[in-house]
Amino acid sequence: MSELRVRAGGLYTTVQDTGRFGHYHMGMPPSGAMDTYSAVVANMLVGNPDGAGVLEGTYVGPTLEFTDDRLVAVTGADVPVTLNDEPVEPWTAIRVRSGDVLGFAMIRAGCRAYVAVSGGIDVPVYLGSRSTYTLTGIGGHEGRKLVDDESLPLGAAEGPGRDGAVVPEDLRPDLTGTAELRTVVGLCSYRLTEGGLASFLGTDWKVTKDADRVGYRLRGGKLDFTEREQPFGAGSDPANVVDLGYPVGSIQVPGGDEPIVLLNDAVTGGGYATIGTVISVDRDRIAQTKTGDAVRFNSVDLDTALAARRDRRERIERVRSRIAR
Repeated sequence: MSELRVRAGGLYTTVQDTGRFGHYHMGMPPSGAMDTYSAVVANMLVGNPDGAGVLEGTYVGPTLEFTDDRLVAVTGADVPVTLNDEPVEPWTAIRVRSGDVLGFAMIRAGCRAYVAVSGGIDVPVYLGSRSTYTLTGIGGHEGRKLVDDESLPLGAAEGPGRDGAVVPEDLRPDLTGTAELRTVVGLCSYRLTEGGLASFLGTDWKVTKDADRVGYRLRGGKLDFTEREQPFGAGSDPANVVDLGYPVGSIQVPGGDEPIVLLNDAVTGGGYATIGTVISVDRDRIAQTKTGDAVRFNSVDLDTALAARRDRRERIERVRSRIAR
């Protein structure tokens, strides 16, 4: 069996794919790549199916040694990439040989880099996905992040990848400036006063150090709640409600001053008010923010959210067409 040797695991590198769907009703979140677009495009560059297993590296990427000839591509965060200590281009399919070593420096912008290898990271499938869910230790590589001096299995490299295929600059995400997050307001936005909702939408929130695959805690404003008598079954915090489901991307406001955006590995329900949901396309963008970065929530309707999803699908197909030339 072909393998990929992990010389160094990086800060927090896991195996992911496009997600583990169909099990949310029993409390299983989807996991999967936080930045779906970057993961899919990385697979596309090396000739893999869109949902093949990739590596997601956070802040500090892994150091990887190849044991046979492959194509490799790095997408996502703006990060210097080297092959045998020589700089190579991201968003590009690169031919590697046995003994070659891929490495990373510190990111310049963004937060997560994606590494796709032709044939895919061939860890076992669990509930229809190779994605890692570390909170329960399932999926991916032994249900955990990578560590130094171990190996990952690779699948057979049979796809149509082409050495030197490159994603044009105009089809790469812009990771500069404040992250504008389109948000469908609700389900429990009624818990905020009119001024509280205006503050939520009008504040540039800062990403705190508590930001990971479960959720992002933000700081920078204050949200006021309406007065009410707590309903039976709800807790005493003004943000408490009777338990409800949490969509991926939903925004909790415990205490009223630190919103939390729940992401791919979050719990699926609880008793905090969710005052909005970041649309699926813009979860790619928040996934590429890091501690100290600014985000802003922009209210949109469901039709806008669905149109954005269609636009991303079309963008992916444009990439597929461009790199096939």
